[in-house]
Amino acid sequence: MAAQESMPIEVHAVGTVEASAVIQVKSQISGTLIRVAFAEGSNVNEDDLLFQIDPRPYEEALRQAQASLKRDSALLNQAQANLAKDIAQSKSLQADAERYAQLAKDGVVSKSQTDQTTAAAESNKASINADEAAIESARAALESDGTAIDTAKLNLSYCEIHSPVSGRVGNVLVHQGNLIAANSATPLVTINRLEPIWVSFGVPEEHLSTIRKSAEGRQLPVTVSLQNDPAQKATGALSVIDNTVDTTTGIIRLKATFNNKDRLLWPGQFVDAALILGTQQNVVVVPAEAVQPGLRGQMVYVVKPDQTVETRTVTVGLTRGSKVVIAKGLKLGETVVTDGQLRLFPGARIRPVPAGSIDSQQL
Repeated sequence: MAAQESMPIEVHAVGTVEASAVIQVKSQISGTLIRVAFAEGSNVNEDDLLFQIDPRPYEEALRQAQASLKRDSALLNQAQANLAKDIAQSKSLQADAERYAQLAKDGVVSKSQTDQTTAAAESNKASINADEAAIESARAALESDGTAIDTAKLNLSYCEIHSPVSGRVGNVLVHQGNLIAANSATPLVTINRLEPIWVSFGVPEEHLSTIRKSAEGRQLPVTVSLQNDPAQKATGALSVIDNTVDTTTGIIRLKATFNNKDRLLWPGQFVDAALILGTQQNVVVVPAEAVQPGLRGQMVYVVKPDQTVETRTVTVGLTRGSKVVIAKGLKLGETVVTDGQLRLFPGARIRPVPAGSIDSQQL
């Protein structure tokens, strides 16, 4: 019997499960791999130790940088002490040069003595300039040493490679004992983040305007079920509507996000996805097996009051489970045949069977 119900408005598609992050773990330094700290195919947490590279060359580089810092600090102190000494001497030498210049005017001392005191004062000024240059050079060397120490510490920290995300690791591609290169084309291991996880699917562009309108101001729920076990379901929310329709296929790509706490979804799986756009209120529905293909489209056999049947062309709407929406061609309360349609023809008389379904045997 045609009944009145509320039916969710859904768009169905086949989706592909994708990890929400795929991390290819590589080394930022070269060295010998001395430790693999996890088991292949296991779960890891963010900041867990994954690999350890021989730190000895980088510890030595740090010690050398620290030694250079001490040496250049001593050179700076020496240059500052020389400057202080030369500044102190400059006062005495400048005073002698001025006194001898006055005495030379008075004819008390010779010109050669005056020239000697003046030359000593000028030489002292040159020494002061050299001391100041040595101080600047030492300070620049100290800055370079500080940079070298920071670089050495950073390289030393790279000897331990930690997981950037929580997820599941795959096969180890470089094993303990191997010499690895910095930023090699081959990653050490790949990590897939499974919580949350994404399901990507495409729908015809004719649904795009409805999807965009329905998504305004709210998240649209998406339900997926496993193809090999439809009873296994997960519910998430639409998170991405692609910015371009594929011109070759007329498909718009969508992406839904699932928390995946139970790890039901796995990267690479194919799933059946249903995007729920809303709910149709008070629509006419019949069992899906009542709808049959006809010459003019889809049709149903309607039982008349005298227990004979007639064919009725109908316009079918959404299908959900075992029920289908009849958008046009059938009234609420009309009885339809759900079994034995192959033996029916217009005007055939039928009778109900005890189970409540319709028997199509002629009387």
